[in-house]
Amino acid sequence: MGDGVLVEFASAVNAVTCAVEFQNGMIAANQGRADDRHVVLRIGINLGDVVVEGGDLFGDGVIVAVRLQAIAGPGDICISGSVYDQVKRKLDFSFDELGPQAIKNIAEPVAVYRIVSSTISEYQGPAEKAPLPLPAKPSIAVLPFTNMSNDPEQEAFVDGLTEDLITDLSRTSGLFVIASNSVFAYKGRHVDVRRIARELGVRYLLEGSARRAAGRVRINAQLIDSIGGDHLWAERFDRSLEDIFAVQDEVTGKIVEALAGRLTTQPARNRPANLEAYDLCVRARALGLQTALAAKEAIFLLEAAIALDPEYAEAHRWLALNLWLGWEFWDEPMDPNRARALAEAQQAVTLDPNDAGNHWVLGIILGHERRWPESDAEFDVRKALRLNPHPPGWYYWMLGQAQYALRDYESAVQTLIP
Repeated sequence: MGDGVLVEFASAVNAVTCAVEFQNGMIAANQGRADDRHVVLRIGINLGDVVVEGGDLFGDGVIVAVRLQAIAGPGDICISGSVYDQVKRKLDFSFDELGPQAIKNIAEPVAVYRIVSSTISEYQGPAEKAPLPLPAKPSIAVLPFTNMSNDPEQEAFVDGLTEDLITDLSRTSGLFVIASNSVFAYKGRHVDVRRIARELGVRYLLEGSARRAAGRVRINAQLIDSIGGDHLWAERFDRSLEDIFAVQDEVTGKIVEALAGRLTTQPARNRPANLEAYDLCVRARALGLQTALAAKEAIFLLEAAIALDPEYAEAHRWLALNLWLGWEFWDEPMDPNRARALAEAQQAVTLDPNDAGNHWVLGIILGHERRWPESDAEFDVRKALRLNPHPPGWYYWMLGQAQYALRDYESAVQTLIP
């Protein structure tokens, strides 16, 4: 590589996090040096197959990574669209969209994004945090399952499995369950499970892996007591893909049994009746809260899912959120999107009143409709911050808005200013 280095990572999240930490370290190392002594790096990150020959790596995946490094400016990190799709929901970084770029020896243009420079300079890394107090209830975090398939496109399915297990466990009133946004901050990172448990304020962790191929799914899962370090339960499931929801129910039932000492009756969940509708909804989850173009794609996928399964509550919820984002933030017409967003959110709650996510979306939309009492009844921001110790920025935005509306200006300033 001459004056460069080629590094292979097991996950896109890990690659981007390490790149930001590395560039941040170079900023610190250059402080106090004369300008002609600065070491300034360009980094390119791509997701793709590689060919291993001896100690070298070859293939289109490598070619694109090298070209992205050349596109990057001094101190910059450029990533391909395939990497962006994997990390946009899981890392709290800002990105500039550079658009499709023609790359020599690659047939089609490659979508390129640049990590905003302030993100790099402000990133402090995963510093050790003071442990959060354990809740009175048995507390658990479901760590992102590892995709054991050779197909990177199955990443969305495996992430969806993790999110569904979190949703299932959250429906058990006797458990305290950490939200998905916080656990995905650990995806691809090799962190001691006891440290993760301390940072999230839980005693138990579920970790595992999944492989989807040829109409079957294989899941390995284990439940860990972070205090004693014991494995309370471990099992392997090898089933037809059509049985995926039965497997999810079995996994959550065994966890509840292990934690509570007996099976607890859980509220019935609104399961999709069509597996293709489920796949479409999982793909749409990964597109939410990003860009106007991503929202349009999500709406297309969700409308297709609802056409296949009109009673699928989660699809109605995400459709409501993307319709609302469109008219509220991304210059889509207010009519009919405003009324339709509210109707879809209400339909989601009607179809599955036990799903907290449905109430969350309805609460947001009702709040922006200035229907304050109805919105307050749907969600509690303070409780959300404890369930999601590593929340997205909009948690604080909503809390700050609420404090401002209550004329608690000092608290609002503390919340809204980093």
